[in-house]
Amino acid sequence: MINPYQVALTLVTVGLVWFVRRRSRAKPRLPLPPGPPGLPLIGNLKDMPTNMEWEKYHEWCKEYNTDILHLRVATTSFIVVDTAEIANDLLEKRSSLYSGRARLPMVNELMGWTFNFGFMDYGNYWRKHRRIFHHSFHPTAARQFHPHISRATKKMLNRFLEDPSDMMEILRHLAAETVLKIAYGIEIQAKNDPYVRVAEAAVHTLLAAAVPGAYLVDAIPLLKYIPAWVPGAGFRTEAKEWRVLANKMVEDPYRAVKAAIANGTAIASFVSVSLQKMEEGTDEAYQEDVIKSTAGTMYTAGADTTVSAISSCLLALTKHPEIMRKAQKELDSVVQAGNLPSFDDEPSLPYITAIVKETLRWRDVVPLAIPHMLSVDDEYRGYHLPAGSIIIPNAWAMLHDEKVYPEPFRFNPDRFMKDGKLDFKTQRDPNHACFGFGRRICPARYMAFSAVWLAIASILYVFELEKVKDEDGNDIEPLEEYFSKLVILVKPFQYTIKPRSKEKADLIKKSVLASEGFN
Repeated sequence: MINPYQVALTLVTVGLVWFVRRRSRAKPRLPLPPGPPGLPLIGNLKDMPTNMEWEKYHEWCKEYNTDILHLRVATTSFIVVDTAEIANDLLEKRSSLYSGRARLPMVNELMGWTFNFGFMDYGNYWRKHRRIFHHSFHPTAARQFHPHISRATKKMLNRFLEDPSDMMEILRHLAAETVLKIAYGIEIQAKNDPYVRVAEAAVHTLLAAAVPGAYLVDAIPLLKYIPAWVPGAGFRTEAKEWRVLANKMVEDPYRAVKAAIANGTAIASFVSVSLQKMEEGTDEAYQEDVIKSTAGTMYTAGADTTVSAISSCLLALTKHPEIMRKAQKELDSVVQAGNLPSFDDEPSLPYITAIVKETLRWRDVVPLAIPHMLSVDDEYRGYHLPAGSIIIPNAWAMLHDEKVYPEPFRFNPDRFMKDGKLDFKTQRDPNHACFGFGRRICPARYMAFSAVWLAIASILYVFELEKVKDEDGNDIEPLEEYFSKLVILVKPFQYTIKPRSKEKADLIKKSVLASEGFN
């Protein structure tokens, strides 16, 4: 019979030998970047924050008077990049060295997210995924999906009209309806759609597990071999359950598309068009495993990110009715009576664009971006950066830098306006940090921005957002509380939403009926 304590002792011994050998190598002459002192063997394991990590990293940077911070967990170095200047120097100018991804044994090897090219290491296989994604989602190509976004947005407005009580559920339905239609051509059910249920459950486990330092196995990969019954190895049981969800999220809709193609009922989508290109054989990047993985990545990237941005914006507008009024004045002057806002109106609605930009800055969707990995030893500003270091870009700190954005914690779309036009000369366009960095910048950023922009413009045009009042008629200030994960999500807050007029309510119903003729 296997003795669990002997197994654990063996693993610890192997780990210590490995650690000592690494530490015994010739040390570099240059120092590591400053950071909090760690303990022998485990380093900063006990120091690693588990909630609102970006704030703690920034606090450490100020404490140690540095814009580049070093932490160590066991033998893994974490380098926190706290300013846009350093992010540009390393992740943009030296992108060939800094475009890798951390191994992430919990997410990739145990939970089965190797299909997600956002977590793939930099290389030829990753390039194939990025290539076929870019073919469909570069700025010009992304416009082909505008009808899908418009239709899903109209249905979202109707759900707010019928039952506005659960904002997050309505927004999740919007995101799912948009992405599943674009990726697979799938029409989802109005309630309890099986594809949506599985995908949401899978994505939520991912967002919790992908935060740097969330699981020790990411710093000590040998731990992945510990049997699940060993005390402290509960992550193995979690990963096994979560792996089933990830597999269903990728396989089920893909099989549905292939079945539809076989019986001649398939609707044009990323998958169906890509499979056709594979059959034509004109581009070797179009391989079945690449197509399937890329489609699965789409929902992962577009689900909670869209919900996060729109819900944060609605929170800000509820708290700032004066901004809502200004936006509605602009909308009323541009959108023709009897119509909803459309993408054709975007150039004439700069304040709506400023609101979306400010939302992405004020409550950045992914505060720590997705960590990069340094492929070779590097030197920067007199510091040694070890090969294999996990590079954490603190996008939150960059987007709340008071030198760039005065009063950074104030929601103020006017910071991006001058003489009635968009202006990014005085205060920088948040795009420099809110969509990632270098070669790993979000490839779906154009479509994502379009979806958020149309949702905000449409909601503001037909609805009034108000604070809830107490029994004495006083406003109840909505709370600004967030779930701390890879993608932040606002916790449910109190609000009131109602049509601006009977004509606006009728417009919603009319628009939904008209959109049903769209295929």
